[in-house]
Amino acid sequence: MPFTQLNSNLKAAIETLGYTVPTPIQVKAIPLILRGRDILGAAQTGTGKTGAYALPILQMMGNSNPNELARVKMLVLVPTRELSEQITLAIRSFALGSDLRILNISGGVNMTKQVASLEKGADVIVATPGRLIELNKQGHIPLSKVHYLVLDEADTILDMGFIREVEQIIDLLPQKRQTILFSATMTGSVKKLSEKILNKPLLVEIDNLSPADLTIRQIVHPVEKEQKSELLSYLIGSNNYPQVLVFTRTKAAADEVSDHLRLSGLECATIHGDKKHGARDRALSDFREGKVKILVATDIAARGLDIEDLGVVINYDIPHIASDYIHRIGRTGRAGKDGVAITLLSTLEHISWRKIETMLGKQPERIAVKGFEPPVGLEPKKTHGKSMSKDGEKKVKIEGAFGNKRKKAPVQPKFIGKRGPRLAREEPVEKSSNTGRGSAFGNTKKPSPKKSGGRGR
Repeated sequence: MPFTQLNSNLKAAIETLGYTVPTPIQVKAIPLILRGRDILGAAQTGTGKTGAYALPILQMMGNSNPNELARVKMLVLVPTRELSEQITLAIRSFALGSDLRILNISGGVNMTKQVASLEKGADVIVATPGRLIELNKQGHIPLSKVHYLVLDEADTILDMGFIREVEQIIDLLPQKRQTILFSATMTGSVKKLSEKILNKPLLVEIDNLSPADLTIRQIVHPVEKEQKSELLSYLIGSNNYPQVLVFTRTKAAADEVSDHLRLSGLECATIHGDKKHGARDRALSDFREGKVKILVATDIAARGLDIEDLGVVINYDIPHIASDYIHRIGRTGRAGKDGVAITLLSTLEHISWRKIETMLGKQPERIAVKGFEPPVGLEPKKTHGKSMSKDGEKKVKIEGAFGNKRKKAPVQPKFIGKRGPRLAREEPVEKSSNTGRGSAFGNTKKPSPKKSGGRGR
């Protein structure tokens, strides 16, 4: 068992946390990381991947020398500050009883306090790319001694547009290092990045990684867009869920949904990119402690959140990226527990939903809620480019440019004469010695007399 390969301090720490049996990703990853191999890991959130890379690296790092200023040996890059804080707390709990200094460096936090902490030294840094580069340029985070690099939620890091920052950070690190990359989805950009930064990596996957094999019960409620807010408040109120996480695509939608829920008498908290760091922390803290039962969040703000025993996730709308659906529903049913993922699907979202169904490899259960059934089925009719008409209604042919076009008279052929183009006559005109050539408008000009050989005076 992988836990038997760990030292006594780490064993005591994980026993204190209540971990007795390693998860499948830990069983596969820990021995390989202890052997010093680069890892390309495919694992969903909630599968124990933080312990899969943190435990073996902490063992290899050992204890810090108290007589020397700690230098950064382990660097963990994450997409969001919430995930950065979460992973920092997890690694600190694993390293309990050691002298290692573990710092969280992320945006939205007072930089002066971060600099003061860095001046005391750090063995492990968990950081978001932007703030890390900013402090590195100021000379506060030297990266020349990094032995272990971890990219957690790599697909999200790339989706958020941090590829240049990641490449810049890679250039600052020593070439001789051990690199571990974990991603929930193996997109083309993730594979391309892994080819650049990993050295002969081993692919680590778990059997239940496939989205189609998720144990979460997935339900789709067809509804018109205008009725989504009413259906949302009805579902939460009638089912009396202990806790609900509601996802929206945009910050504006998150605010609108929150306002509607409050007007319906349902108290909720909201997190998105425009919220200040303190407000986001308070919202998450209130939700975790059960002070509020409903949390409305955008995809990026809630990425990587670990809410213990969260039973229900509701997709108010379809995410921009199909793989984000897996991240969303992964907030529930964590560590093998039961969970429910509900999607409110409007008729305008069927194309995006089909991509998700293709990714899942199955069609989730569809249940129409009485009183909220859409008037038209979600499956669009094939019109072959023609407008849809009501059943049984006769199509009236409309005369004119947009209906039956009037037939135009045949175009008369033209020929060019000495006096310019003119239309050919249907019946040839007999030649007369008294008349000359007809013009396009008839014989309006008498023919000129024949000129004599000499010049007239």
